[in-house]
Amino acid sequence: MYELTILFQGFPGRSTCHGGLGWSTVALLQGHGETVLVDTGGYGYRTPLIEQLAEHGVRRSDVTGVILTHCHWDHICNFALFPNARVVVPRPDLDWAVAQPIGTWELPEFHVQELAKAEHVLRVEDGGEPLPQVHAVATPGHTPGHFAYHVATSGGPVLFAGDAVKNEYELTTGDPDMTLDAAESRRSIEKVRDMLRADPALVLVPGHDRLLGMRDGVVVAHSELRAGVRAWLPGRTEPTTTVDLCD
Repeated sequence: MYELTILFQGFPGRSTCHGGLGWSTVALLQGHGETVLVDTGGYGYRTPLIEQLAEHGVRRSDVTGVILTHCHWDHICNFALFPNARVVVPRPDLDWAVAQPIGTWELPEFHVQELAKAEHVLRVEDGGEPLPQVHAVATPGHTPGHFAYHVATSGGPVLFAGDAVKNEYELTTGDPDMTLDAAESRRSIEKVRDMLRADPALVLVPGHDRLLGMRDGVVVAHSELRAGVRAWLPGRTEPTTTVDLCD
């Protein structure tokens, strides 16, 4: 079984005037002789990601695998930090991403190009098992080839939903936000809801929220949402002011 550690909990928010926050979930799986990251975050995660791994006794060179849910910048930008890792990416999403023109919504063009030509990249198909007890589940909509991953862990089964189900609101209502195909996204959300209803022990790891699940058809939280901003605001006696985004 894998041991699951959430290195960065995603946050279900958008900035009002600075574009997307891009605060996505990054998870660590350890087991079966593997040390695996599920998504890698954007550039803002780079230094804290290395620090978080070090706190768990993991060096960059120790990471044997990186699993990507889709090709948006806030999920893939740090895959190159891990020189010994096989990078698992949904084949349909990479095929779509590499064919897009520069400027396509949230795609980091040059990272996508590197993924497309790198020899250590494994293109996984729907239903594939790229690593032991890791199963790919097609969940298109947010991007055309988006995948979730069902994983057996020591704490029970886990579904890494990526941005197929970004947050509690989407899971509760079935109403997707920020998607290239709303109808496809609704079907993918319902697919995830069916999986949760069928197995109350299944824990959902959303792309931008705390851990969730379903009991008797009702969404439940398995962890606390935490996020804040430390700002240098004018007219304050203290050098910085901490703004709790969950208060």
